[in-house]
Amino acid sequence: MTSQAERLKQFRGLQAPGRLLVLPNAWDAASARLAAELGAEAIATSSAALAWRHGYADGETIPAEVAFAAVREILRVVEVPVSVDSEAGYSPDPARVAEFVCALIDLGVVGINLEDGREPPELLADKIRAIKSAARANGADIFINARCDVYLKNLVADEAKFEESMRRAALYREAGADGFFLPGTGDMAVIREAVKRTDLPLNVLIGSGVPPIAELKAAGVRRVSAGALISRAAYGAAQRAVKTLLADGRYDDIFATANDCPGFNGWFSG
Repeated sequence: MTSQAERLKQFRGLQAPGRLLVLPNAWDAASARLAAELGAEAIATSSAALAWRHGYADGETIPAEVAFAAVREILRVVEVPVSVDSEAGYSPDPARVAEFVCALIDLGVVGINLEDGREPPELLADKIRAIKSAARANGADIFINARCDVYLKNLVADEAKFEESMRRAALYREAGADGFFLPGTGDMAVIREAVKRTDLPLNVLIGSGVPPIAELKAAGVRRVSAGALISRAAYGAAQRAVKTLLADGRYDDIFATANDCPGFNGWFSG
């Protein structure tokens, strides 16, 4: 089995200039293995989907021990690099966030998403510095994908969003971030200019109105993720199947996709 350091090197290479890493976010061992079997070069978790999977709401309500157990299950069944959506690090205290992330490194995780949300961006910068310092003290490292929520959470007036996002990109880069995540916009003019304005790998979140992956790659985007959308598609199919079974006494929606279920027993029997 490859070491965390070796997988981290691989993960960085997947986001090198000219490359585009596509991440179909997972929420448990089965969804992670499914993505890997279908050719995903790395696995990223979705905080929302992972929380729902265990009966918690998104927004750092899932207990850390439950999240760690889920990550262990994913790492057990895939060999590709794994990055974990860590929301805001489950604490406003940079030292505690660093402790949390170092525990993920010990599990074998190679990357995290860390978001600024509605907090001052300087707080995220402090968390990034604390993580990098603590990791170095342990002779380790991790890829920090700094998520800027200016567009996603409509934090400033429209005409100020781009410059504020780029200010944060520079702040996070200086603090030691390895990537810059700008969810909430599919505007190609914004995306192209963001690629020009930061040398950090730019991560775009898929969504309605976001151009196809080929166009994003041509614009210089180096990472595309699905967030909770794939889990929502899966649970949406399950909801339709259950509704037709209970309300209509029919099985059509069950049979529509049941035969597409992969051979989990074969994958997990080794």
